Amino acid sequence: MSVRLHHVGPVIIDVVMTVEHLPEPGGDTFASSARTVPGGGFNVIAAATRAGMEVVYGGAHGKGPHGDLVRAALRDAGVVCAHPPRPRDTGFCVALVDSSAERTFVTHLGAETDLPLADLRALRPAEGDFVYTVGYSLLPGQRADELVTWIGELPQGVRLVLDPAPVVGDVPTGTLATVLARTDVLSLSAAEAVTVTGTADLHAAAAMLVKRVAPDGVVVLRDSAEGCLVATRDAEPVRVPGFAVEAVDTNGAGDAHVGVFTAALASGSSPWEAARRANAGAALAVTRPGPATSPTREELEGFLSARE
Repeated sequence: MSVRLHHVGPVIIDVVMTVEHLPEPGGDTFASSARTVPGGGFNVIAAATRAGMEVVYGGAHGKGPHGDLVRAALRDAGVVCAHPPRPRDTGFCVALVDSSAERTFVTHLGAETDLPLADLRALRPAEGDFVYTVGYSLLPGQRADELVTWIGELPQGVRLVLDPAPVVGDVPTGTLATVLARTDVLSLSAAEAVTVTGTADLHAAAAMLVKRVAPDGVVVLRDSAEGCLVATRDAEPVRVPGFAVEAVDTNGAGDAHVGVFTAALASGSSPWEAARRANAGAALAVTRPGPATSPTREELEGFLSARE
């Protein structure tokens, strides 16, 4: 059986609108384009599957038009939903992408927040499999407590991937410490690393964070167009350079990076090799409009071959 990724983060719907600039408070503006597409955790799922990894969606999803869109997208990607839909509809996010390719989010939560311990325990990842979760699922509440309980029950040999997300500053200190101690792959942005460590020195932040994850864990500190830093317990943080491209939409770039990195690790790549592939995946993703724009394995190979 191939190595699988059990994704227990929330998949929602993104309403992506392209604007010249954000309006002033009380103002108005027009979008030059608008699309309704699966987003949130789907971006990581799409990146991993396109990079050749088998994915199971172990998160919650709802009945209604948004839930239908989520299930259709997962089915098209060849991803199995582990649980039946909840009565409430799936949530959505309005993503405003301005002329600098930066994005601003407003989110309404839905059924994806309702993932009880019994459903998590039904997943049963095997030795060698990966489990992915995100900081949004660790915000205070009963479901977060149940997720932390399940993470603590994961068998040895199941590797946990954590993306703390921009909300990491709102995750309770004890919750974050507990999950980090079980984390095998910590992938976070430079801004999130500063929030967690309190230092703007990214090398120092990576070195601090790798001491907080599992003994054999790896920290991937994503630094936008500059690539990323990779840190392990037995080596100083190493910068893996990014690739120069013309960015069109940065929405989902970090998700593409996490998904490609995890798929590369699963296929036997070293963390540094996986980081180079992840940098390429994120670079290609930002050249395309939309959130789930990670490249296929063939596109990745072509991109990297052209830059050898």
